[in-house]
Amino acid sequence: MKKLFFTLAATATLLAGCGVETATTAATAAQMKAEEAERAKQQMEAAMKEIEAAQKVMQQRVEEADRNASPAAP
Repeated sequence: MKKLFFTLAATATLLAGCGVETATTAATAAQMKAEEAERAKQQMEAAMKEIEAAQKVMQQRVEEADRNASPAAP
């Protein structure tokens, strides 16, 4: 009877340890995903700023070309 109790207690302890490890692993994975999402958001914001800057330069060039192409006033 004592041997059975010891075996059950040891098994319960091992299974409880596995649960903690699984929870820790899941929490770590979730944190890594959150950090990855934050980096992706920052990269997207930086890309959007670059695109907006490029569009502004293009618009300025178009306006300058229009001014230069306009016939001069007599």
